[in-house]
Formats: sequence, C-alpha cells, structure tokens
Amino acid sequence: MNDSKKGKCPVMHGANTVKQKDIMEWWPKSLNLDILHQHDTKTNPLGKDFNYAEEFKKLDFEALKNDLKELMTDSQEWWPADWGHYGGLMIRMAWHSAGTYRIADGRGGSNTGNQRFAPLNSWPDNANLDKARRLLWPVKKKYGNKISWADLIILAGNMAYESMGLKTFGFAAGREDIWHPEKDIYWGSEKEWLAETHNRYEDDKNRESLDNPLAAVQMGLIYVNPEGVDGKPDPLKTAQDVRMTFKRMAMNDEETVALTAGGHTVGKCHGNGDASILGPSPEGADVSERGLGWSNPKGKGNAEDTVTSGLEGAWTKNPTQWDNGYFEVLLNHEWELKKSPAGAWQWEPIYMKEEDKPVDAFNPNKRNNPIMTDADMAMIKDPAYRKVSERFYKDPEYFTEVFARAWFKLTHRDLGPKSRYLGPDAPKVDLIWQDPVPSVDYSLSDAEIDDLKEQLLNSGLSRTELINTAWDSARTFRGSDFRGGANGARIRLAPQKDWEGNEPKRLQKVLDKLTEIQSGLAKKVSLADLIVLGGTAAVEKAAREAGVKIKVSFSPGRGDATDEMTDAESFAELEPIHDGYRNWLKKDYDVNAEELMLDRTQLMGLTAPEMTVVIGGMRALGTNYGGTKHGVFTENEGVLTNDFFVNLTDMNYSWKPAGDNLYEIIDRKSGKTKWTATRVDLVFGSNSVLRSYAEFYAQDDNKERFVRDFVSAWEKVMNADRFDLK
Repeated sequence: MNDSKKGKCPVMHGANTVKQKDIMEWWPKSLNLDILHQHDTKTNPLGKDFNYAEEFKKLDFEALKNDLKELMTDSQEWWPADWGHYGGLMIRMAWHSAGTYRIADGRGGSNTGNQRFAPLNSWPDNANLDKARRLLWPVKKKYGNKISWADLIILAGNMAYESMGLKTFGFAAGREDIWHPEKDIYWGSEKEWLAETHNRYEDDKNRESLDNPLAAVQMGLIYVNPEGVDGKPDPLKTAQDVRMTFKRMAMNDEETVALTAGGHTVGKCHGNGDASILGPSPEGADVSERGLGWSNPKGKGNAEDTVTSGLEGAWTKNPTQWDNGYFEVLLNHEWELKKSPAGAWQWEPIYMKEEDKPVDAFNPNKRNNPIMTDADMAMIKDPAYRKVSERFYKDPEYFTEVFARAWFKLTHRDLGPKSRYLGPDAPKVDLIWQDPVPSVDYSLSDAEIDDLKEQLLNSGLSRTELINTAWDSARTFRGSDFRGGANGARIRLAPQKDWEGNEPKRLQKVLDKLTEIQSGLAKKVSLADLIVLGGTAAVEKAAREAGVKIKVSFSPGRGDATDEMTDAESFAELEPIHDGYRNWLKKDYDVNAEELMLDRTQLMGLTAPEMTVVIGGMRALGTNYGGTKHGVFTENEGVLTNDFFVNLTDMNYSWKPAGDNLYEIIDRKSGKTKWTATRVDLVFGSNSVLRSYAEFYAQDDNKERFVRDFVSAWEKVMNADRFDLK
C-alpha cells in the first residue's frame, strides 16, 4: 500500500510531460529526420479532402471585414482596449506574424498561422499577443473553416488600419493553417531568451555578419531590441541592425522607414509596472490561465497596469488615427533618454506643450509624454534614414502610399505568386517581388508531346544533360514561401544562369539547343516547358531500359519570365550551395552534407521515402555534378535501376574513409576499391530509418516499385510550382 497523499499512477505516464532523454539526446550525432515529418497529416483535423480555396469562396467577405472593424472598438473587460480601440494590438499581432519571415530560406512569416504555437506564441517579443488572438476567437468561431487563422490574423491588421483611416493596398487570402509547432525551424543557437547579440554574429563589430538565415538580432525578438543593441541605447548602432534585419526581409531603406513609422503611428508601448513579477509565457503557464501567459499580479493586471515590452507610452498625439503625426513629433523635438516605470530605456522629448501630448490610454484627464524607441531615433540619426523621413514628413500622401505598399509586401511576401491569391480584395497589379510569370495560351495533345519528346531525345543532348537541366531548374522551389521552381525558366536569366551549382557551361549548351528546337516548332512552346519535358522524356526512356514501361506525366502551361519580371538581387538568395541529389557541395561547411540535404528536401516538399528513392534514382542515372562517380553504384549508369540500393546494402562490400566527405567501397574478396561515395550516399545505409527505406527498394520484388515511386517523386518536383494544377 502507498501511504503517501498521492497514490502511484497505475498506468504508463510521464512520457509527454516529464523531461526524458529522446533519441537525439542519447545519440546526438544521429541524423534527425523530424524536419521531413513536420506537418504530418494525422495532426490536421480538417482531413485530406478539405479544400481551403473552395471553403473560402463560401465566405461572406464583406460581413467578415465589418465584424473585424466592429471588434476594434468593442472593448472587453478582461482585456480593455487602449483608448477603447484594439487597432494597435491587432496591427502588432499581424506585424509579428509576418515579421518572422526571412528571405534566405523563406521560412517564418504569416503563411501558416504558426504564431499560435510554441516557440512563437511564447517569444518575449510576442508578449500579450495571446490576448489579441483570444479577442479574435469569436470571429474565427463564427466563420469557421472558411477563414484560416493565418489569413484572419493578417486581415485583422488590415481592418485595424482601415478603421483608423488608412486606405490599404489590398488583402489576399490563401494561407493554410498548420496544426502543431514548427519545432525544426532554426531560430538561433542561443539557449536563453534575449541573449547578447554577439552569440549570432561572426564578428560583433560587423553587423552584416549576422548568422544566416536569421533576420532578428536576438533570440525571441522579431527584429531589433527597442532599447538599443543589447539593451544599450545607441541609435546609429541600432540603425545598422535595423538595416540588416529589414534587408533580410527584402526591404530597402524607404520601405524600412515607412514600416517603422507606419507601425508606430498608432498604438502604444506598455511598461507601467514590474516586468520581473509577470507570470510565465503561455507555454509555461498553469492550466488555470486558460492558455494565456504573462499574467500581471499588480493592480488590475491589464489596462493601465499592462506590461509588455517594458517601454511605456504612445508615439503620437492621436494613437488611434492614421496621420503624419509620427514624423511631426520625431522631427520637431529634441530627445533625451529616460527610464520607463518598468526600467526600460526610452527616448522622450525634452520639452513639449501639454496640449501636444497624447492623452492617457485609460485616464482622459491625463496627458503623457510621447516616446520613441532606439529604432525610432535611428530614423533621424542615420543620414540615409533621415533623408527618407524628411521626405515623408513633407509629403504625407507619398508616405501613405509607400507604407500601404510596404505593409502589403510585409504581410504577403511569403504567400507566393499572385496565382495563389484568394479573395475580392487581392490587387490585380503585378509586383516584381511576386516573381510574376506570363501566362501561356497554348495546349499540347498527347501526340504533340510525344513528338516533342522524340525531338528532345534525338537532339544530340545526352539524357544526363536533359535530366540535370530540368532538375536544376525545378530544385529552387521552396515550399516555405512558394518561390523558385521551373515555371518561368529563370534558369536562363541572371543570376541563375551563372550559378556555380547550375554548371553554366553545360547549362548554356542545353539552353542553346532547346532554343534552336523551339525556333523550329510550328506551335509556340515555352522554354520552361521544353526544359521540363526534356528531363521527363529522358527519365521515361531510362525507365524503359530498366524494363519498366511507364509514362511520365507532363503538364504544359509554364511561361517564360523576362529580366524585367525578375528581381535579380532577391533571386540571389535562392542560389544552391549544395545539392545532395546531385552529390555536390560548393565548399566544406560546418553542417554535414546529409543535414544540408534534409533542409533542401523539406523546402522542396519531399518526404523521407521520396528523398530516398530520388537519391537512388539520380545516382543510377549518373546525374552527379561534374560527372563524378561518387555513389554511382551500378554497371548500368543511365538506366533507372535500383542498383544503388542493392549494392549499398550488400555486405560483400566494406566502407573505408578516404578523405573529407569521401569514402571507398571495397570488395571484401579482392580488396580492391569498387566505388567511391560521399556521406550523403552512405547515410542511406548507416542511418537506421533511411536504411529501412534503402532495404525496401533493394528488395527483388520492388524493382518496378522503385521505378514507379521515383517517377512519382520526379513529377512532384517538376510540378511543385504549378499552382494552377493544385
């Protein structure tokens, strides 16, 4: 008998709540495949047949917008609105949802509604945004599956601005919710919130050395520390961080000033209390908190006692009205450093007439000094930013126009091309950052496609050249922000045509021949389609030579983008520095080649089995960069066989290190080197999970299954950016 007050639990327990070692803690060097299972469909309650675009069409969009505008001034007792208007809070929620986006890998941003889950829901910089989402819940409940959380969060920000007088540039829906945390996104190597910034800089004095792909300067921040670098006010130094972090969101100086000013034209900072006594963030709070966090035990715990950033005050005289007040205040006063009631550094005017100060958010008989963050002061201390600020001050209409466009870009950058936009308020204009591709007006019959295949196969180009060109064109696709891919044939334009990973000399040879074929066609066919069709035809023939008669599907309809449609600087971020599928590394990196392969695989939207079958097929087809033979475990190179897996799992061979990222495969009987391989090749025989897939495809009864699975994965890669087919 157990005499303690708490009896022993008679069932298995603790696995989900008690800290225990997982596989990666026991064996930290093991390859973690979790990133490829990030959005397992079993977590999605909507089911595989749910079509968000179709549900959205049923939405009464105008009614939804009206409900959101009414929400802005419907102050709730449990979390009262500043000046009776939730606009500032809703804008901050939308901003912080979109603001995690970074151009280097396209991850973050508003596209998945990931602000609902850890770690983002509990980031210090997202304090009290849990209240904003909870205020939105009645609206979400009413409209249900017709509007995702991801879309609703951004639309709420838009409606907040409109309710305060701004004419926005528009809104497009199309963001689909995830249903569990994106725990495998790299947000930084720090082990604590708001660790000093030198932790993520190669050289702390060089602010451009910020660890890629990160954009925020500290763990737990969306952008920069409002008090200054590492909490030490210095507007000129802060300006360097602001410029870098906004650059990594593809924003220029003008857009940066507009967004900073426009975001701070409305709302206020909250720091009227002791931040050290706040309760835990939502993920660490007790169940009695109902999923909310940062509980303040002082006074009301909200309203005038709210503590969020620690800074306290509004930026402008009219914090619930869109106007040019931000620049009026910023440029027409001298500023001094002061401490907020919570002890945070903030800038306040040295002198301001009482009637020019903003009224207190909860006491209409009291006026307070406006405040500026260190980032705000950077807008006048940095010479380039000041020049923009002065222009905006003199031309309020121009400021409003630039902000509206920049806000749209901020909140829609990761939604992908315009073809993915849903809703009546989506702008019709093409914007260069949307990576526009011209539409095509032709169709191809099966007979015409077959004829083109024959021309391509008999063009004098090798099957490998056709396959590699198609692959290199398509592999740039990123499911994180829906950029890249074969549509547009940007592989023939700068900067892609000159990327080392695209083997420019070989690429130009193929493009010249395809252009020649195109010019001789009776019917106009885009180069984008010809590039994909060439690889498709080569794969199909390689499958037939392996004894599997299979038709590799091809869907025409890709357009050819022009230089004028291409933001070359932005596209530079998509340049591959590795490709495990073609066994290539641009140079040695701190991260192992197989880990880089997983990152690319996840961005391309492939699963672990699909990754495995594509690697095996590409090796058999002899598609390695530069024609190297590493991992080409076959005597029938160019034929789509499962030989890679058969020989990888054959115990008649031993493996021996032969240099950096290089191994020899040795015949046990003769002692001679049979093949060479890289880490990417051998991980499919050493990692227990990947080996299980390799053994599956090595089975005698799975030779045809291997070909069919490879073809299915190939089609998926080639059509990843064909949103018109989804």
